[in-house]
Amino acid sequence: MKIIYAGLIGFGNIGTGVVKLLRSNREILEKRLGARIVLKKIADMDISTPRAVSVEKALLTTDAGEILNDPEISIVIELIGGYDHARSFILDAMRKKKHVVTANKALLATHGNEIFQTAEKEDVDIGFEASVGGTIPVIKTLKESLVANRIRSIFGIMNGTSNYILTKMTDEGKAFDAVLREAQDLGFAEADPTFDIEGIDTAHKLAIVLSLSYGKKVRLEDIYREGISGISQKDIEFAKELGYKVKLLAIARERETFVEARIHPTMIPFNHLLANVNGNFNAFHILGDASDSVFLYGQGSGMMPTASAVVSDLIDIARDMLKGISRRVPARFHREEGMEDIRILPMEDIDTKYYFRFSAVDRPGVLSKISGILGANDISIAAVIQKGRKINGAVPVVMTTHESMEKNVRKALKDIDQLDVVQGKTVKIRIEDEETP
Repeated sequence: MKIIYAGLIGFGNIGTGVVKLLRSNREILEKRLGARIVLKKIADMDISTPRAVSVEKALLTTDAGEILNDPEISIVIELIGGYDHARSFILDAMRKKKHVVTANKALLATHGNEIFQTAEKEDVDIGFEASVGGTIPVIKTLKESLVANRIRSIFGIMNGTSNYILTKMTDEGKAFDAVLREAQDLGFAEADPTFDIEGIDTAHKLAIVLSLSYGKKVRLEDIYREGISGISQKDIEFAKELGYKVKLLAIARERETFVEARIHPTMIPFNHLLANVNGNFNAFHILGDASDSVFLYGQGSGMMPTASAVVSDLIDIARDMLKGISRRVPARFHREEGMEDIRILPMEDIDTKYYFRFSAVDRPGVLSKISGILGANDISIAAVIQKGRKINGAVPVVMTTHESMEKNVRKALKDIDQLDVVQGKTVKIRIEDEETP
C-alpha cells in the first residue's frame, strides 16, 4: 500500500485530536483513500507534557525544520495558530513544494492574499476547512457544491462562545457577566474572551467566507464589527416580547457592485432557522441564485470536530496526490491572477430595521420629542413599548423602526441622547426579520 508522509506542527488540543483520529480510524481511512497516511514527525515547543494520546518519543521534535526540510514529507499540517511563526512555516513549506493544511483563521484573514498567491505560484494545495465552522463543511460547500451560483447572501452564527452566552441569557435569564464566567469555567471561553465576545474571531471567519464567495481580496479592517458585551438582560427580554431572539450574526449580502459585510448583535424572529441554533453550535444560512436556501449546522469548535475537518483536507490532498494532480480546485474558488479588491458597502449606507431602548424621564411630551427627531431624519417608527416601572428615575421606552439608513440613525440618536429628558446612551440593536436571508 502506498504511504503518504505528513508532518504536524502544533501538538496542542487540535493537533492531539488529529493524531487521535488518524489512529482510531486508520483502517476506515485507508479503505477510503487506498493509501496510508503516516505522521512522520510532530513538532511542538512543548514535547514533555502528556497529551490525551500517547506517541513514540522518536516522533516528537521541537524543531519544525525537521518537518519542513524532510523530502519524504509531502503534506505539512500547521496547527500552532498565531501569525509570524505560522506564516513563516506555511510559506516555507509551499516553497519546498509541500502541500499545507491549516486551521489558522486569524492568519488567513490577515495574510491570506500572500499565502493563497504563493500556493498558486508553487502549484501546491492548501486545505483550510477547519478555519471556519469547525466540522461544518462550509468551505467545501462554497468552493464546490455551490460553484454554479452567485452567492446572494450569507448569514452566519460563527462563534460558539458568543452563541452560548446569548443562549443562556435568553433561556435562563442570567446576566452577561454571570454567563461569561460560567462559559470560562466550562472551557467554552478563554480567560481573555475579547476575540470571542467582541466579534474578532467572527470577523476572521467572515473575511475568509467573503473572499471565497465573491472571488475578491478582503481587508479585515473593512468589515464592520460590534460585539455582545453591551447586550443586557433587559434587551433580551424586550426582544422576546417583540418576537425576536438576539444573536451575534455575521452578514454578507450582495448589493449590486458592493457587498455588505458586517458583524453585530442582531434581532431575528423566532421562526428564523438561525434563531434556533443554540449553545456553542455554529450555523450558516447561504442563499444562492440557483440553489436558493442552503443551511449548514454543527459543532464550530472542539478537539474532535475540528480534527475531523483537518483530516478531511488531508484526505482530499492525498487523493489528488495519488492521481498525480494538484490544485484541481483553486484554493479560493477563483484563480488568484487578476483577483481584485472587494468593494464593501460603507456601514453608514446600510439600510435595515432597528430596535432602540431609551431611558426617558417620566414626563409629558417625551415621546413626541423623540419621535420628532426620528421623523426629521426619515426614520419611521414601527412599534412602541413603554414600561411604567422606573429604573434610576427613568422609564424604559422601546421602539422598533421600519427600514432606515444607518447614517440617519446615528445622527438621530446623537441628537436624542442630548435631550434633557433622556438619560444615558440609547441602546441600538439592528433587526433582520425576514424568515430567510
